[in-house]
Amino acid sequence: MTHTDATIPQESRSTPAAARRLPLLDVLRGVAILGTLMTNVWIFTGPGAEWGALQSEPSTGVVGGVFSVLANGKFLSLLTILFGVGLAIQYRSAERRGQPWPGRYRWRALFLFAEGTVHFVLVFAWDVLMGYAVTALLVAWLLTRSERARRRVMWWAAGIHLTLMALLSAVLILSGDNADDPVSGEVVDLYAHGSYPEQIAFRLENALALRMEPVLTFFLLLFLFLLGVRLFRAGAFGADGTGRRLRSRLLVWGLGLGLPLNVAATLAGPDLFLLARYGTAPLLALGYIGLIGAIVDRVRRPGPLMTGLTSVGRTALSGYVLQNVLCVLVSYGIGLGLAERLGGTGPWWVVGLWAAVCAVLMVGATLWLRRFAAGPLEALQKRALRH
Repeated sequence: MTHTDATIPQESRSTPAAARRLPLLDVLRGVAILGTLMTNVWIFTGPGAEWGALQSEPSTGVVGGVFSVLANGKFLSLLTILFGVGLAIQYRSAERRGQPWPGRYRWRALFLFAEGTVHFVLVFAWDVLMGYAVTALLVAWLLTRSERARRRVMWWAAGIHLTLMALLSAVLILSGDNADDPVSGEVVDLYAHGSYPEQIAFRLENALALRMEPVLTFFLLLFLFLLGVRLFRAGAFGADGTGRRLRSRLLVWGLGLGLPLNVAATLAGPDLFLLARYGTAPLLALGYIGLIGAIVDRVRRPGPLMTGLTSVGRTALSGYVLQNVLCVLVSYGIGLGLAERLGGTGPWWVVGLWAAVCAVLMVGATLWLRRFAAGPLEALQKRALRH
């Protein structure tokens, strides 16, 4: 199996020309990448940054609440589903070529884990790539099992995850340990005035706590990976009638149930934070697939917005890392230090930062792809894994 795609899932270029790319998937990836920043931008700009997010919800007020309802956990779920889709596409490619599976894909997953480790240490503690790599190894093996076996694993994973989130939420409620605590002044000062080596050392010293999210959500990742595989094989991302019908159902059920449930969970405050981010969010993510699909189906001539989202989707790994690097340089004291300088001015500068980074990524990715076939990190991965 040749390594010609980005690690964040893309269609295999070994498929026939007519099915080489599913345009909707590129748009969805672009939306998912920029959407994850709708949550992460509040982490970068909040007191104590990455560590502060462990003690309190980063976003506050009406504006932060709207961002939380629309984004918190939703685009992470969407990105995870799309990773499962990409894995299914790569498996189909290997199957058509008669190549062993997982075969060389194991090296791809291990390389992703290494990339995630570097990203965690040098850039952002809330990295998703390490968790994706571990889950991908298991799901890659499950693709060699029967459909019945995968279905059982998928629903067992969902059940275990929801039970775990409910139990943890109950513990937080009964213990009364769910109120926001002020972040220590030492940690706030670290991100506002500390040096880059000091911030790296802090991540390494607290790696266990900062890496708890992928551990706690492993069964959710497993469920969403397998859900992505199932949706792809059912034809949910195709441009034909089957794809449109499936996306219509996702739109109705995902938004119809997901939106009110997420509003209710968000209004409940920190008591139901775990259920909001890791319980109801995936349902709304499915609604987003249906909504974005409906919009793409009606676009006859892509404009700058659609082109930008598609370009970000085609350079998803590079875009994911770059948006975090930009937010670090803008927010932390090692760069412009705006998190401290503008911390008391309200939420609108945070919204502006998110919009500005999104614009930079869309324009930058579009211009990059005019000269190169893949993003810089995608190209690096291709060279590193070439045999």
